[in-house]
Amino acid sequence: MNIQPRPFDHPDAVKLNDLVQLEYAERYGDEGDVTPLDATMFDPPHGLYLLAYDEQDRPLATGGWRSQERNAEGYSDGDAEIKRMFVIAEGRGRGLARRILGALEADARAAGRTRMVLETGDRQPEAIALYTSSGYTVCEKFGHYRAYDSSICMAKPLAGPS
Repeated sequence: MNIQPRPFDHPDAVKLNDLVQLEYAERYGDEGDVTPLDATMFDPPHGLYLLAYDEQDRPLATGGWRSQERNAEGYSDGDAEIKRMFVIAEGRGRGLARRILGALEADARAAGRTRMVLETGDRQPEAIALYTSSGYTVCEKFGHYRAYDSSICMAKPLAGPS
C-alpha cells in the first residue's frame, strides 16, 4: 500500500469523493455531505489530503485534515478537522483508514494543532468504531451539521506522541 499526499481536487481524490458522496446519500437519503470545502483548505501547513493506492496504482482510500479556529460553527482554536475519510468497498478490511488516520494525526500534531475533531453520523457505525478505538470521544457538536440529530462529533487531544 502506498499513501501519498494529493490535492483535494486531484482526479483520484475527486473520484473517491464522488463515491463517498453516493454512500452518504444512500445511508442518509439525501444529497450527501454539503459541507463547503475547497482544495486550498487542505494545503500544507494548514491541512493535508492523503490517498492510498494499491500495487496497481488504483486509489482505494482517502482522508484529509484542515485547520480550524474558534468560530460561530463551534470549533476551538487549534482544531484540526478530519474530512472525507473513506475506503472503497474493495479496499476495506486492510487497515487503510487506520493508517490514514494515524498519518493525519501525526501531520496535524507536527503543524502545531492541539485537537483533532470530526463530524460523522449515526448511520456510519464503522466510522464510529474506528474513531472510538483510536481514542476519540464524543464532544460538543460543531460544524455544518451541528443542529442535526444524526450528527455525532468526536475529538481527540493531539498533545504528545501518538
